Amino acid sequence: MLGIIGVLLSLALLMYLAYKGVSVIILAPLVGLFALLFNSGFNGYFMATYTEVYMGAFGSFTRNYFPLFVTGAIFAKIMDAADYTKSIAAFVAGRLGKDKAILAVVIAGAILTYGGVSLFVVAFVVYPIAVSLFRGADIPKRLIPGCIALGAFTFTMTALPGTPQVQNTIPMAYFGTDSFAAPVLGLIAAVVMFVLGMLWLTRRAAKAKAAGEGYGDHNDKVELFSLDDRSKYPPVIIAVLPIFVMIGLNLLFSKVYYAAVDGSYLEKFGTALNRVSGNWAVILALVFTSVLMLVFNAKRLFKSGINVMLKEGISNSFTPIISSSAVAGFGGIIRTVAAYAVIQQFILGLSKNPLISEALSVNLLCGLTASASGGLGAALEALSQTLIDMGNSAGISMEALHRVASVAAGGLDTLPFNGAVVTTLAICGLTHRESYRDICATSVVIPIIATAVIVILASVGLQF
Repeated sequence: MLGIIGVLLSLALLMYLAYKGVSVIILAPLVGLFALLFNSGFNGYFMATYTEVYMGAFGSFTRNYFPLFVTGAIFAKIMDAADYTKSIAAFVAGRLGKDKAILAVVIAGAILTYGGVSLFVVAFVVYPIAVSLFRGADIPKRLIPGCIALGAFTFTMTALPGTPQVQNTIPMAYFGTDSFAAPVLGLIAAVVMFVLGMLWLTRRAAKAKAAGEGYGDHNDKVELFSLDDRSKYPPVIIAVLPIFVMIGLNLLFSKVYYAAVDGSYLEKFGTALNRVSGNWAVILALVFTSVLMLVFNAKRLFKSGINVMLKEGISNSFTPIISSSAVAGFGGIIRTVAAYAVIQQFILGLSKNPLISEALSVNLLCGLTASASGGLGAALEALSQTLIDMGNSAGISMEALHRVASVAAGGLDTLPFNGAVVTTLAICGLTHRESYRDICATSVVIPIIATAVIVILASVGLQF
């Protein structure tokens, strides 16, 4: 019992101190060793646990996903430096106009996120356009973070087949799938999130209008966007081309090339092709597309300093990958304590259905760590083999397990102390009190509903 209390206290400390702004990179090993103290007393071999267990899990996560984080960050940086992101956002805003301001912001964020642009970059790019459109339509500014969250933190991050976001790529190594796993389930989850999210936001805007509330008096420190600005950016057909190329290459590598490759040589590396080909496909698609963008924008990008741009892109990946690896390391420590087996059995014992057990465990860990990637990695590192065994016994496909895990990661992750939430509110110059209610509705409650929907559908036989 004392061991379980230690695990729960360590999770509570991680959550509370992360909310207070303490870096998870510092917190994760400390609270992990704190849990060990409760389970083993002072005979817990703390240094051995830190260097061999914590750093082992930390390094394993980094080894598996560092290339994805780096190539994704570089791709996003090139898209931004070439003004492709601004072109896409401006085009969507211009075509929909101020009367569809909410839809324009959501769609702009969705296109950019599905194209592999970092969630943080999306918030920076979309915000100035959102301010201009919401001012023109006299919609309360406090709704902007909810719109950004719906477009960037939900269906394009976890549900749409082929999305290169890490929340969709992490399950590939555990289930031997690719980023297009269970496309029908993914599309259903995406529709649920988009439709319910739009209904929530439009209802909130209508209620504010009926109450006489407009945009509000805000000192927006941002260069306002004008539809005339579209002429400054590349044509939108050019701007979206890299997204289609990246998705097409990903599909080609994962479904055609690697499907025909003899992967028996990987036995000497201790792995199998179906466990790594999904990651490889996304990495190669991002690399090839990034090179093409560099070639076609060589004059412009080299003139503005390509080395600086690439360094910034690489640097942008460091904090996310290290933070996620730190959380995975914390999970590695927790898995070694005696109380973990009791907690694991409790979670898995909540249902004999592996999809329900998976959805609950992923959501809980993502919530406790306030990280979709970190919580998802920790949950699958600890439970994937058990879930695979349960799935095989129950006739659940690995694709269904992949999609449920990915969509579940987008639920409780965006609690108030989540990094993307804090960053988005800071960019918008708003507080949790003003805007978190809408972020919570669009990126916590509704994704949990979508997860429940696909769990039900997969349980009754729709597993593709």
